Amino acid sequence: MPNLKDIRRRIASVRSTQKITRAMKMVAGARLRRAQQNIEQLRPYARRTMEVLSAIAGRTDQTDHPLLARREPPGKVLLVVLTSDRGLCGGFNANINRTAEREARTRGSADCEVVLDIIGRKGRDYLRRRPVKIRREITGVFENLNYAKAAEIGRSIVREYTNGRFDAVFLVYNEFKSVMTQKVVVEQLLPIKPEDTSDDRQAGEFIFEPSKQALLDRLPQMYVELEVYRALLESVASEFGARMTAMDNATKNADEMIDTLTLQANRARQAGITKELLEVMAGAAGLMK
Repeated sequence: MPNLKDIRRRIASVRSTQKITRAMKMVAGARLRRAQQNIEQLRPYARRTMEVLSAIAGRTDQTDHPLLARREPPGKVLLVVLTSDRGLCGGFNANINRTAEREARTRGSADCEVVLDIIGRKGRDYLRRRPVKIRREITGVFENLNYAKAAEIGRSIVREYTNGRFDAVFLVYNEFKSVMTQKVVVEQLLPIKPEDTSDDRQAGEFIFEPSKQALLDRLPQMYVELEVYRALLESVASEFGARMTAMDNATKNADEMIDTLTLQANRARQAGITKELLEVMAGAAGLMK
């Protein structure tokens, strides 16, 4: 059994760690509220933009815009993987990394090459050691995240897709559901999925204002930028939710460890007292002889 001094040192160490985890939980909770508010405000706008663009795409020939053209079968696929720059957030990064690795393995074949754009240090550090082809690594995006950063990434993806370097683009990220729940999703970004117009009730005539071509010149590009921005905000909110949950669990585990160590300390102290009493009694018995 460890001596009393070692146990007390461990208790002090665990209490110090507990103060850190409690503080990190509070910080993550404060930042989560802002991130959750941002994504909840953006979702309706992004969803409505996608509905409008899908409706236009469903009534438009694929040759009208390069972002609508489907290239079957795809010869080269790009996976844009969104992880975090920091750890201590439970299984947040591990789930994303495993999904990205699985998608790269299942989509890749002799006729289809899969390459990755990795956003976040944790994904970079993990996937560098795996048999996947990494095209680009982007870090520092989540520091002061704004639409301009997302738009720059989106424009780069559109440029590469338009030039024919990729036949399909997918986003791999954590979708924020709640503080306790984050769902890993693999979402097709390009080509843009058209709305199903096979139902006669949905196939009515559309009036385009100012013109169909004017909308196609702006909407697809805006949609890609907006979807990248939305995915980044989803990832930020999911990261803070996962970190808040992880730090809460760590704080509770520290409480349990302190209780266990305190019990061991009490037993060690009692054993020491008992030993000293026995020695005193043995000494007294020796003097009486």
